[in-house]
Amino acid sequence: MRALVISGGGSKGAFAGGVAQYLLENKKHDYDLFLGTSTGSLLVSHLALNKVEKIKEVYTNVNQQAIFNVCPFAIKRKRGLETIKINHFNVLKNLMKGSKTFGESYNLKKLIENTLSEAEFDQLKASKKDIVITVSNLSLNQVEYKSIKDFTYEAFCEWVWISCNYTPFMSLVKKNGCEYADGGLGSMVPIEEAIKRGATHIDAIILQTEITQFNRMPSLNAFSLLTNMFAFMLDRIEGQNIRIGKFVAANQNAIINFYYTPTVLTTNSLVFNKEKMTLWWQSGFNFAKYKNEELSPLETE
Repeated sequence: MRALVISGGGSKGAFAGGVAQYLLENKKHDYDLFLGTSTGSLLVSHLALNKVEKIKEVYTNVNQQAIFNVCPFAIKRKRGLETIKINHFNVLKNLMKGSKTFGESYNLKKLIENTLSEAEFDQLKASKKDIVITVSNLSLNQVEYKSIKDFTYEAFCEWVWISCNYTPFMSLVKKNGCEYADGGLGSMVPIEEAIKRGATHIDAIILQTEITQFNRMPSLNAFSLLTNMFAFMLDRIEGQNIRIGKFVAANQNAIINFYYTPTVLTTNSLVFNKEKMTLWWQSGFNFAKYKNEELSPLETE
């Protein structure tokens, strides 16, 4: 069984889209299982449908307004660098309404429903392919994996949305008596889950560099410090997921092909920039092509 696993990573998901496009269209990989966390969950359904151009068009045109109905930060651009600062008005207004988070991401929920049609959902559910979404159950302190086979169209779209909700900057969702948030808070790279579900060949797209590099700018304010702290914790979770995945794969005789980003794409994955994301998509495609067509012959000698 072959599986495609895509990690979380916000706007860096555009790079994953490019890698996946090469693997599907050029390598002709036929995946039985698609697993996505956070930004990866937005991609997997459309990749399973082989509708790469459709999701590319959506992904490379998304912006803050398409995600947030209440955006908790403002983007400041200076000398080519993008930093974020708190949007005091939006945050105070949201908290005064009784919200538990700084911002709200209901626009993203609408975007997911508008992008994945019910007919497409039915097509996927009837197929032999399985699409699995990672979410974090904060109430039960555990990671949960939601298969498309087990839910209705509305429920599945909601789970995809929940997987992307990077709290406390995005919505916290109460469902079935529990509070749910971004799947990356528990499992950034669900390689272990792919193996548990029977995968023997895994292509894992990791939206981070393989070797630790300078990934974040110095904190300029309390808000950027908070985002840096969360990013640090997610990086640690990701590293742990990869180590566990490698260990389980070795014991189950599973093969994992890793696709890391070759360079640091951005120091803030909450910033969505059309020009940069279009370039990242193409760089992901080019990187996968180079890894498969240029390096492979050398590795076999």
